Amino acid sequence: MLAVLKLHPQHLQAIRTHAESTYPEECCGLLLGKLAEDGKTVVEVMPTENRWNAEAVEVFQEIEGSAKLGSDKRDRYAIAPKDMLKVQKLGRDRQLDIIGIYHSHPDHPAIPSEFDRACAWSVYSYIIVSVQQGKAGDLRNWSLDDAHQFQPEEMIIVETT
Repeated sequence: MLAVLKLHPQHLQAIRTHAESTYPEECCGLLLGKLAEDGKTVVEVMPTENRWNAEAVEVFQEIEGSAKLGSDKRDRYAIAPKDMLKVQKLGRDRQLDIIGIYHSHPDHPAIPSEFDRACAWSVYSYIIVSVQQGKAGDLRNWSLDDAHQFQPEEMIIVETT
């Protein structure tokens, strides 16, 4: 499958708006869409609550890149399993799949952290939006290569017809 993610301008705007609304904490959400030979197509952006807390710290403490985990949502996010299942079921009912995850980096670049990499799944696209001083800026898309390293993944903005 080609490493390309197709989405509409309103999808990007929804991500940026969500990121600004949660600043200075990280936002997170899921991308519902379709997988095809020519890439992944976003149909809907599904915001979720950032469930990062002390319990998440315990669950993730063994993961590479988690040396200084704290329960601060300013530099971590977690999507609750029940939220993933809810969106997965909603997608299945509409013949859609979860094709990616998005999150924000408050006052940091839109570049994945080592922790982001360690937690990532190879089939997903990962959109990261940098939020500087409360304003969404640089937005980049990433996917994992065969060596489980993030590489830039092309985004194609499709205008609504």
